[in-house]
Amino acid sequence: MKHYVGLDVSVKETSVCVIDGGGKTIREVKVATEPEAIVAILADEAFTIERIGLEAGPLSQWLYSGLAEVGLPVICVETRHMKAALSAQVNKSDRNDARGIAQMMRVGLYRPVHVKTLASQKRRMLLTSRGLLQSKALDIESDLRGTLRNFGLKVGMVSTVKFEARIRELVADYPDLAAIAEALLIARRVLREQLGVLHRLLLATVRHDEVCRRLMTMPGVGPVVALTFRATVDVPARFTSSKAVGAVFGLTPRRHQSGEIDRMGSISKCGDAMMRTILFEAAQSMLTRTIKWSWLKAWGMRIARHRGMRRAIVAVARRMAVVMHRMWADGTDFRWTNSATAAA
Repeated sequence: MKHYVGLDVSVKETSVCVIDGGGKTIREVKVATEPEAIVAILADEAFTIERIGLEAGPLSQWLYSGLAEVGLPVICVETRHMKAALSAQVNKSDRNDARGIAQMMRVGLYRPVHVKTLASQKRRMLLTSRGLLQSKALDIESDLRGTLRNFGLKVGMVSTVKFEARIRELVADYPDLAAIAEALLIARRVLREQLGVLHRLLLATVRHDEVCRRLMTMPGVGPVVALTFRATVDVPARFTSSKAVGAVFGLTPRRHQSGEIDRMGSISKCGDAMMRTILFEAAQSMLTRTIKWSWLKAWGMRIARHRGMRRAIVAVARRMAVVMHRMWADGTDFRWTNSATAAA
């Protein structure tokens, strides 16, 4: 008889529920949240495991990899879909959630999500760490600008390199303010130095990655955009159609249709927020800063004339995602002529 397993994962312990094909509970136990501990429970020869389900979360990639390595049929389930399925339970507990997940596996009521490879997880960590240092340095600069303005000290337009000297110049006659500003400037200097370290590491990663170099042949796509797309898509074959990429990144309109009502809303904003933001910035750069014309820029500018620049940027961002996926899947560089339109 086939068996189905539900795992409700928390930081310290994981609730495990094993049921048979008829929905009868065979075993329920709590174990440490470690792949080895879970495998030890499921390695019983009496079990013929068909599917193992766990919810997508901070520990799911690690547990998924550990279970998949020993050949267990594990499935990572989309969070919102699982929440909707388990919300019908009267009492919420780890034990009941594990039961509910096991039943979802038994009846096939689940939506699997792609679990990224270890290489993509490392690329993602590099991107998020670089972004974190950059945002904290900008926070310190904005705080200094705002607080010094209260004393009539205006920083004004100044480059990143000259920012520290400008602050010291403004507070030179205010010893008490200078002591406070110095602490912030030291923290900013360290953040900027380490940001430079991570940025150089990012550039080196992109330089040695064939896919990233190919993606950068598209106007508006630089090292950060290319590596973010590389880390987010991970495996291009998981998309049956390139047109699906825009929807996964939340760049397609919402639709509400009921009876005689059928209206389109703003973009869904589902999926990866970092990738969506990066694509928006890349599309904006293509339309407003790139000098050389391409069929994609001409297409975006036609939309801008009729529907406004903001909608044009969103449309171009969506189409950039589609074209970049096709470039990756086909192993081709960006084509600047109109003959490339068919690729989108």
